[in-house]
Amino acid sequence: MDKPKILIIDDDADAVELIRIALEANNYDVFSAGNGTEGLALVKKIRPDLIILDVMMDSATEGFQVSYQIKSNDPKSEYRDFCRTPIIMMTGISQQMHMKFSPTQDGDYLPVEEFLEKPVRVDPLLEKIRKLLKR
Repeated sequence: MDKPKILIIDDDADAVELIRIALEANNYDVFSAGNGTEGLALVKKIRPDLIILDVMMDSATEGFQVSYQIKSNDPKSEYRDFCRTPIIMMTGISQQMHMKFSPTQDGDYLPVEEFLEKPVRVDPLLEKIRKLLKR
């Protein structure tokens, strides 16, 4: 049986490496991209089972823009095959900008399934991944 593929899109190499080690130890194939452009290219190439996405990368809202592209319901979207791919958004934005985010029921405002605050703790991350991959 193939291992689930997880794509991490984050510009913090240290955070990516820590998450990679934890995920690989739990039998996941892990891929990473340092920004949204690279991440979107990898989505089409590797067809991940789940995406872990940072908010602030090349811009303060790049993660939001990436999630909107992946989750687009537009039948002409180049990412239409991935609109059901679960996304866990990681952010330190609430600490840096004193703002709180959470997924919305309809997925229109913030089209992600889960949020985690940075620095990410491994156990809650693994729990959310297992839950989302069971769907």
